Amino acid sequence: MTGPLALVDGGNADAVLQRLRGALDGSGPAVFPIAPADDALVAADLGQAPFVPDEVALVVQTSGSTGRPKRVALSADALLASAAASAAAIGGSGQWLLALPAHYIAGANVLVRSIAAGTTPVMLDASHFDAGAFADAASRLTADLRFTSLVPAQLARIVDAAEHDKDVLAAARRFTRILLGGQAAPAALLDRAAALGLAVTRTYGSSETAGGCVYDGVPIGSTRVAVRDGLVELAGPTLARGYLDDDERTAAAFVERDGCRWYRTGDLGELVAGGVDAGAGEAETPRLRVLGRADNVIISGGVKVSLDAVERAVRALSGLEDAVVVGIPHPRWGEVPAVAVPTAAGRGSVHPPLDDIRAVVGRTLGVAARPAVLVELGEVPLLSSGKPDRRAIVELMATQNAG
Repeated sequence: MTGPLALVDGGNADAVLQRLRGALDGSGPAVFPIAPADDALVAADLGQAPFVPDEVALVVQTSGSTGRPKRVALSADALLASAAASAAAIGGSGQWLLALPAHYIAGANVLVRSIAAGTTPVMLDASHFDAGAFADAASRLTADLRFTSLVPAQLARIVDAAEHDKDVLAAARRFTRILLGGQAAPAALLDRAAALGLAVTRTYGSSETAGGCVYDGVPIGSTRVAVRDGLVELAGPTLARGYLDDDERTAAAFVERDGCRWYRTGDLGELVAGGVDAGAGEAETPRLRVLGRADNVIISGGVKVSLDAVERAVRALSGLEDAVVVGIPHPRWGEVPAVAVPTAAGRGSVHPPLDDIRAVVGRTLGVAARPAVLVELGEVPLLSSGKPDRRAIVELMATQNAG
């Protein structure tokens, strides 16, 4: 059986919230929040009266960083299971501040969790994030338990401001928990946030898992984690139904094994000791360490180089905490790592020279991993999810080199 799918402007969070209420309790159609830039494409693809399977409550389009965007179909049960697991992990249900676009899974989850908690979210204009506006919006939260979900770029702006603005610091400290996801956070940023007394929890998940389902390396709720052939797989009640109108991709990403349905993330990872303390007679839960994307690898001079590993090594250096590492063509080596450094607002404008960066990376990761280029950009372009737009960064680098 199928039901209607309502296309909603993802920039209108209140409209998405109202539609989600009906989608979750079954009184209204499924919801597809759309980024303004994708409106025409989605309408042309789906037509004027799209339909989805009855159990689907929400469709979320991925960022489309590689190839045609995927449209993830999530059931009400998966969304509510995610909300319940999150509430248990962070100390209960409360009031949320929405600081991310509603067409991004973490933004939609803020709305779902607000509905599940019976609270009214405070909504911040996600098109231009500002620490002062964040503090003002936080002051409108009235519940005892206060939460928000951010990406590292947003947390960095809050930390930068909080280190010299007592009002921003006070507002950030009032949050019971700040969930941080979307991409790996620099260790230096987490240390600065902790030094300020901010309660930050790193989350790992995706649209396919109804958002974060692993907090600080430990699965929440009934989530199960496995690493097979070096790749992270996730299972549990929060898994998506699959990709809308894309059986081939669904079959490749979601697999049945030993009576359990698993999502193959495409991320490299490992399970390490140091998880949740176990009770008497119970084994310790291992902690998941995500190492990077399996497809974010280049071949440089015949050697495989993980750009995520290079980025971690570069970001560990002073002044390069916000750096992004991409692969660019090279006439001799095929591809080489290149470092993009944001210089806006003074961030990244003072950093080690390229030769020093190459020496450090070479010692830890090998000669082939040494960055060949360092380019300063006023701002690092971002996708709507808050992740670096690596394609745009490569294009900017090519433009600057050509100039």
